[in-house]
Amino acid sequence: MSDSIKPYMSHPWHGISAGTQAPEVLNAFIEMTPADSVKYEIDKASGFLKVDRPQKFSNIVPALYGFVPQTYCAEQVASLCMGATNKENIIGDGDPLDICVLTERNIIQGNILVPAIPIGGFRMIDGGEADDKIIAILKGDEVFQDWHSLEDCPDSLINRLKHYFLTYKQMPGEEDHQTEIAEIYGKEKAYEVIKASQMDYDLHYKGEKLVTK
Repeated sequence: MSDSIKPYMSHPWHGISAGTQAPEVLNAFIEMTPADSVKYEIDKASGFLKVDRPQKFSNIVPALYGFVPQTYCAEQVASLCMGATNKENIIGDGDPLDICVLTERNIIQGNILVPAIPIGGFRMIDGGEADDKIIAILKGDEVFQDWHSLEDCPDSLINRLKHYFLTYKQMPGEEDHQTEIAEIYGKEKAYEVIKASQMDYDLHYKGEKLVTK
């Protein structure tokens, strides 16, 4: 067997790199698609997808949704958030960096890797935790390939994304859950958040990762 081929599946978070062209082009591991009626997320211990919960109400994620491998939202991401918002006592949410990937293709299967080009993001704060959402387009998408910034996206799409992230955790009687999008930022700030999350990953997991490209 070739030394470059592993006889087992790599862990999607720890065993796959963010990509040799990061942060301009990223590997994105997709957990959910707009076709899903339940919320899937990675099981951190095993690397398998697990059912987190049924989607609440009629909220359906409006784009491919997942995370950037070998990233982590901790001190560096929280520091960026506090510097940008002048808020205090923000911590990272302790998860890999979330990413939404826009495409006109009808991709209905999660548990896949896609090449993604970041064009901006949401600086989201969820219960005092920095929970940024990177917005990207699928590399090579024939319809969205000319979108180089969130300013190129129609307001209707941005509003759909905002509504989903501000409401998908709410339950009746819990409308006071403190979730906000403190800033909508462009490509360069998205790069800063990606790099900060990579620094947090190295600080917390360096020496434990198995890298494949």
